[in-house]
Formats: sequence, C-alpha cells, structure tokens
Amino acid sequence: MPLDPQAQAWLAGLAGVPALNEMSVDDARATYRAVVEQCGLAPEEVADITERVAPGPRGDVPVRVYTPKGSGLFPVLVYYHGGGWVIGDPDVVHGPSTVIANRAHAVVVSVDYRMGPEDPFPAAVDDSIAVLEWVRANAAELNIDQDRIAVGGDSAGGNLSAVVALDARDKGIPLVGQVLIYPAVDFDLETDSMRENGDGYFLTLDLLKWFVERYAPNPADWRAAPMAADDVSGVASAYVITAEFDPLRDAGEAYTARLRDAGVPVIHKRYDGQIHGFAANLAGVMDQGRAAVESIGEHLREVFRLGWTPRLWE
Repeated sequence: MPLDPQAQAWLAGLAGVPALNEMSVDDARATYRAVVEQCGLAPEEVADITERVAPGPRGDVPVRVYTPKGSGLFPVLVYYHGGGWVIGDPDVVHGPSTVIANRAHAVVVSVDYRMGPEDPFPAAVDDSIAVLEWVRANAAELNIDQDRIAVGGDSAGGNLSAVVALDARDKGIPLVGQVLIYPAVDFDLETDSMRENGDGYFLTLDLLKWFVERYAPNPADWRAAPMAADDVSGVASAYVITAEFDPLRDAGEAYTARLRDAGVPVIHKRYDGQIHGFAANLAGVMDQGRAAVESIGEHLREVFRLGWTPRLWE
C-alpha cells in the first residue's frame, strides 16, 4: 500500500530537522519528548496516577501507576516504553497508558528503566524484570490480581516485554499476555524491511545503529535480542503489532511466526501504510495510531476476562 497520508504529512514536517542520531544523547531525549508532546495521544482522565518506586538491582526503579475508575481487584499491564533503550520515559507513553487503563479496565504500571549509554545492557532488562516481580509481590497494595498480569511495550519496550515474558516462563511466573508493538526483537540489519525502509521513515538504519552502539554494542545474549532464544514455547499469549514501512517489520513478524510455530496463541496486526512509532508516540496525529491503541486496550480487556480460551484466539 502507499504511505498513509497522515504519516506522509508528518514525515514531510521533519524536513530540515536534524536526525536524533546527529544529536547528543541529552538533546535527542529532549527532542523526542517534545515531538511526543506535540504529536502524541492526549491523556484521558483516570481515577489515579501515582509516582512510585520499585526496588531494582542497582537502586530504585521509578514507575508510574495508572488506576482506572471502579473497584478492584484490577488486572495489570506492566508497560515498557520505547526509544532504543537510550531515549524515552513514561511521559512519552502517558496518553496511551491512560487510554489502555480505561479500555482494558486495568492498572497500568509504566516503567522508567535505566538506559544506555549511562547504564547499558543488561540494566534495562534487569530493571524490567525487577518491576514485574515487585508488582506481583505488592498486588494487595496496588489493588491488583496477581493472576492477571500482562506485559507490553513499544519498540525497545517490545523487546523488553518479550524478554520479560521468557524470563517469567523460566521462573514459573504466570502471565496472561504480552503486547509487542513493532518490537525490536533482533539486531539483523539485512532483512528486506531494513533495506526497504531504512531511510526516510523516521526510524533509520543509522538511528538503529546509534541506539545499539549505546545500549548493547556486543549483543551476544538472547536477553538483548529475544529472537536468539533457543526456545519460545510456553510463553504468554501474544498480541503483536507491526507497521508496513517500519525497518523492524520483518523481525517482528518473524518472531510472531516463531511463537505460533511453538504453539503460543498469537494475534498479529500489520498496519499497512504506517511507520514506526505511529501507535505509541504519534497517535495524536495519526488515526491508525489511535485505532491501534484502542485495539490494545480492547484486546487486553478480553485477555484479562477470558484468558487463553479458544474463543479469543479463533
């Protein structure tokens, strides 16, 4: 399909703006935050938003807890923001966090994990796992049901969600689902989608390399690239979103196929005409992005209600 007109208009607006990988890390972080403030999904009202901390392996991990209206026990989504493990924070997914909390009628715990280059791999992974374990251990205080926990995230956060889901399987921690939004599950730069979409669609090959150099310059561990995991069977059911004009498209869809081949229930939606970032960060200016966020909330509501029943996965 041709590029979505709203995505095309947004990309045209970037003309003359320096690429993130041409900036300092601090400037890239500030620019990314400013873009999302302008183009991101407007937040909805929820019952409560609280800043908390969870104990991590190298100190406290900040988290933002969104609680919907109503009474618990609520299910919970532990959410990991994107940004190449270098930029981003809970602010860049603030709007989607409120929408998902309302649509899924679930608590959303948005994680401010450590990032490179100050704290390279595996700091983000270690913090992400620690927060999941903290959520389970503090279920009563958070007014959540520890038997209805899902993980999710976009881009680098999709990577972390996949890794946390595999780690949870290995530790016997039950999860009811994982939401992988154009996940960065592999560092292979030679896929068709990398060649086709590696320039001109915001997330470029040069920017991907810039991220990887600052996060995991020698990613030999599957926890850096979950596509390299020996076995993906037995993990939580997955909802995977990919975008046609995204260099990460093929890796995300290959991981989807691996999950299916391993017997994991999977629903996959490719948004034709769309670019990386359209859902989590640009949904305020892209109708398909808003629709994707809505679909995540609706999907999670069904997952939390029905679990792994055939009705959901037909």
